[in-house]
Amino acid sequence: MQRHLIILAGLALLCAGAAVAQQKKSGADPILVNKAIEKSWTTAAPEWQTRLDQDETQKACSQYRNSPPKDVAAAIVAREQAAIVYPADGKLIGDWQKGERAAQNGRGGQFNDPPGTASGGNCYACHQMAPKEISFGTLGPPLVGYGKLRDFTPEAVKATYEKIYDAQATFACSNMPRFGANKVLTPEQIKDLVALLMDKDSPVNK
Repeated sequence: MQRHLIILAGLALLCAGAAVAQQKKSGADPILVNKAIEKSWTTAAPEWQTRLDQDETQKACSQYRNSPPKDVAAAIVAREQAAIVYPADGKLIGDWQKGERAAQNGRGGQFNDPPGTASGGNCYACHQMAPKEISFGTLGPPLVGYGKLRDFTPEAVKATYEKIYDAQATFACSNMPRFGANKVLTPEQIKDLVALLMDKDSPVNK
C-alpha cells in the first residue's frame, strides 16, 4: 500500500506540471484537468494533496511553458527575491562538511520518511561538485572550483545563498528546486551548502 502511495504521488506531481503546461497548447479546460489530477490522488493525506496547488509563480511558469515574457519574468524574479529569508545571525557561510553531507543526501519529502527525517539537497543528482566524487548528474552545470572562480567574494556568497534558497529569485522558471522557499532546506542547511561551494577549504575548491 505504501509503495502504491509513493508511485501515485510521483505520477500526480509529474502529471500536475505536465498537464498544466500543456493546457495552452492543447486547449484543455484547466478546471477539468485539475479535477482529473485531484481524483487521481485521493488516497494521499490532506497535507500531501495540497502539493497539487500551484502558487503564483508556478502558475505563470506553467502558463508560458517556462518561457515567460520579459515583464512576467521580471515580476517572478522580484516576487521571489522579496520572499527570501536570510539567516538570523546574518552569516551566509556555514560548515562545508555538513554541506557535503546535505549535498549527498537525497532523502526528505517522501511518504516513507520516518518522523524527524532531515531533508537533503541531493545536489550531486544534477551537478558535478567535488572533483573526487565520481557519481553526479549533468542536468545542471558543473560546480567544480565554484568559489575559486568567483574569488570568494562576499557578493558571490550572497548570490549563492539566494540561488540555493530560491533559484527563481535569480532566473524566472529555473529548473532548480526552490529549496528554501518550499521549506525543503532550512537557512542553516543552505548556509552549509554555501560553505561547500564558497569555502576555500571545501573539496569543491581543491
